[in-house]
Amino acid sequence: MAGLLYLLEEVNGLTSQEFLQVFVNVVEDRPDVARHVAALRPFSGVEQLTDAALLYLDTLSLEENMLFYRLSHRYLFHTGKEEVLRCHPDLAGRLAEEGKLTAESAREQHAAGLHKLTPEDKRDIDQLNKRYKEKFGFPFVICARENKANAILLGLKRRVDNSKDCELEEGIQEVKKICRLRICELVSL
Repeated sequence: MAGLLYLLEEVNGLTSQEFLQVFVNVVEDRPDVARHVAALRPFSGVEQLTDAALLYLDTLSLEENMLFYRLSHRYLFHTGKEEVLRCHPDLAGRLAEEGKLTAESAREQHAAGLHKLTPEDKRDIDQLNKRYKEKFGFPFVICARENKANAILLGLKRRVDNSKDCELEEGIQEVKKICRLRICELVSL
């Protein structure tokens, strides 16, 4: 969907299914966010649409509690913030190497220059990604579009020593940055 900007009036007029197709990946592999936001239309501005998605992320529990929402006569299952983080791919990881990233993640990792890592930096990021995931149970998340490869590697080195609570908070803040940028990529300001 990159490059196709919708006017806010068009977004408000989309069917629920069309809305889901357009916004399905504003939070990586989390269609529940798009479903929730779709039910809150109409929006008076892009900020209101974005805030709806970010507020939804804020309402998620920290733990793996099951929550159910009734939207359009359907119950939707989702878990806490950890699961949101688990849906993100490793930066410069196996999925990137195999060309299996979502289109959004592929563009973001490419923009950060992660496809041009030196062999030494690739080895370092792989080792740190592994250590991070083993420690926290979810991958390192950073807004790649706001960082270049070197800054990402430095951030990973710094954050791997944080507490789990700190990383849950910092990771979700990075998801929010990604979400905001992805929405702005879809909706004309």
